[in-house]
Amino acid sequence: MTGHDENGDESGDEIRRRGRRSRVLKAAGLTLAGLLVVGAGTAGWAYWHLNRNIAGVDINSALGDDRPARAVVTPSATASASASASPTPLPTGALNILVLGSDSRSGKANAKLGGGNSSGARSDTAMVLHIDAGRTTATVVSIPRDTLVTRPSCPLPSGGSTAVAYDAMFNSAYSVGGPVCAVRTVESITNVRMDHYIEIDFAGFAKLVNALGGVTVTTEQDIDDDKSHLHLDAGTHHLSGEQALALARTRHGIGDGSDLGRIGLQQKLVKALLEQMAGTDLLTDPAKLYQVADAVTSSLTTDTGLDSLKELMNLGRSLKGLSSDDVRTVMMPVATAPSDPNRVVAREPAAEELWTSLR
Repeated sequence: MTGHDENGDESGDEIRRRGRRSRVLKAAGLTLAGLLVVGAGTAGWAYWHLNRNIAGVDINSALGDDRPARAVVTPSATASASASASPTPLPTGALNILVLGSDSRSGKANAKLGGGNSSGARSDTAMVLHIDAGRTTATVVSIPRDTLVTRPSCPLPSGGSTAVAYDAMFNSAYSVGGPVCAVRTVESITNVRMDHYIEIDFAGFAKLVNALGGVTVTTEQDIDDDKSHLHLDAGTHHLSGEQALALARTRHGIGDGSDLGRIGLQQKLVKALLEQMAGTDLLTDPAKLYQVADAVTSSLTTDTGLDSLKELMNLGRSLKGLSSDDVRTVMMPVATAPSDPNRVVAREPAAEELWTSLR
């Protein structure tokens, strides 16, 4: 038989076949629709999860107006043209961001990596990231944690404030007053307004490096530090997250064992991480992109101006023209403290000249 009878009507078999095709197409359509809904739901959940990861501290409200002035930004002709062409142009002004590496968050992961607990917060690494107007060049200034400073009075979350402390170690600011006091102390010694604050803990740093597939660093000398558990021969090494963290914390296995030698290693690591990020095409691998984003946000504390995924993404997009070759790393000029050979103080006028260049 053909598919039709003599009157041109469809046979029963043809009708049944069409019915089966219709059911298959409907099932495929429903499956596709379901996948789209699940995909949209997954994307929505991922955004919610990443956004919820970020902890925010309202530093601006805590410190009020008694702070260095914000940089005055004069829009360029190019920026003005971009603004007229786009309703939401990316920011291009200069920025100063205080970046701290700390062991402030409690938890098994931090404890395993040598972190402290919630009652014993310390800032192991402090860097002022200055991004020039146009956001195509930047300077990273490391502040030795052993620097003796005048720690200003800082407001406390519970009310009241800390007392002014003279000849205090720089990293004590975070210990006594958290992010708010860390920002106030940096602004006090630099007279540079910190536009933003970013803090990442031990576990988060290691997790980020692992999410990127490790990081390659070249050391000029052997490292043999039992305290950081790092033992490396001089040369080029591809480090895991735990090894990279150990490198960032190493001080006893290099140079004179002071914080100054560690800063040199940390600056190498910053440049190496920038190169690793630039060489990793995250946009073509959504799973890796999410892994990296989760690693970053799950251990991040920021000021309230950056405590959302949207704000962090805008900051990242505004820096897309910044490469590791465009980032200069320096240390605040210091000299041995007259009162203690194991401590340092800002070396003037060199330190003031450096901070003036960032205002």
